[in-house]
Amino acid sequence: MPFMTASDGCSVHYRLEGEDGRPVVVLSNSLGARLEMWEPQIASLIERYRVLLYDNRGHGRSDVPPAPYTLERIATDARELIAELGLGPVLWCGVSLGGMVGMWLAANAPHTLKRAVLANTTARVGSPEMYNQRIAIAETEGMEDVAKVAVRLWLTPGFAAEHPKINERLTRMIAETPTQGYIGAASAVRDMDLRDSLSRIAIPVLVIAGSQDLALPCSMGEQIASSVVGARFAILEAAHLSNVEQPEEFNRLVRNFFDAA
Repeated sequence: MPFMTASDGCSVHYRLEGEDGRPVVVLSNSLGARLEMWEPQIASLIERYRVLLYDNRGHGRSDVPPAPYTLERIATDARELIAELGLGPVLWCGVSLGGMVGMWLAANAPHTLKRAVLANTTARVGSPEMYNQRIAIAETEGMEDVAKVAVRLWLTPGFAAEHPKINERLTRMIAETPTQGYIGAASAVRDMDLRDSLSRIAIPVLVIAGSQDLALPCSMGEQIASSVVGARFAILEAAHLSNVEQPEEFNRLVRNFFDAA
């Protein structure tokens, strides 16, 4: 089980799959998720690419430093992992928090990325209150209660009802996230503001939004696409985890975009 030690001592868990010499795709997770959230993508991508997956600090098998965290620190973990493995520049695909990390890297460490897919994400959350509420629930009630609230935003009700095993697996993923790790990363999402940095992004960008994403609505994706020169924009019929709810269309968009690199 491979780990990378970040510059502040945090151990970051990762998986690197696929043939040497192929272009590298990095898949970056949503808040409250582990690298297993990308199961619908791995088989599609591994046919053409080498795939790097990792757990954000405070999540999965990575260390859990005391909260709060910053987006810069979370993004620095990713930058250091890519450098440690000698993989850059890479193709980036991130959902939610993973999209925020991708934006930070594209603006502040442009040598790290060749292209970026920014899915179901935002440059600035509309209101910090949702994250304050989640943090309060985590602190007082525990992650089981956070999971019950958060998973309702990850999937549309219809999809969740039709795919109970997927809904159950994702609920368990959130519930098993360490409390301090979730609070730390939620604080980073709540406090970050990337709006002024979007104009510095010079790599090709594809923004994907979910038509029924109540957490980070389409309008937030549109704002990113309109602020990054040449960015493409696509909408999928999905809630917050569009890669899970519409895997075939998500995979098609990502592969077509990366194949043009």
